[in-house]
Amino acid sequence: MCGGRSVGQSTCRVVARRDTCANSGDPQPFGTYEIRSRADGQVIGGVDFHGPADEEGSVTIGYGLVPSARGKGYASEALRALLLFARTRGVTRVKGDADLGNIASQHVMTAAGMLPAGEDERVRYFEIAWGVEHV
Repeated sequence: MCGGRSVGQSTCRVVARRDTCANSGDPQPFGTYEIRSRADGQVIGGVDFHGPADEEGSVTIGYGLVPSARGKGYASEALRALLLFARTRGVTRVKGDADLGNIASQHVMTAAGMLPAGEDERVRYFEIAWGVEHV
């Protein structure tokens, strides 16, 4: 079932995005998820895996919110849920990045438990890793 899969139980609900399913089939489970307001069910953003885990158990993530939902903790909450979702499915490392000037996005990743892992002239990289024995 694609449209009803949930990965979080807090203020926001993260569910599979129906248009991804319609266009490319159910990503099972490393696809794109909507962030919906628990109060009214409106879509306020999205989080996604950029693909399934690689041979080393690593995935890359992304997220975004509509402007009116920013600064309220929704992205960090959704990212924490996505990290837990990944970990329970055997992922051992999650990577993300944000432009150097995008302090808010960097804060989202650190608030969710990710750590800085380097930077270049444009981007700061973040990651979180778990040992196989802890999964």
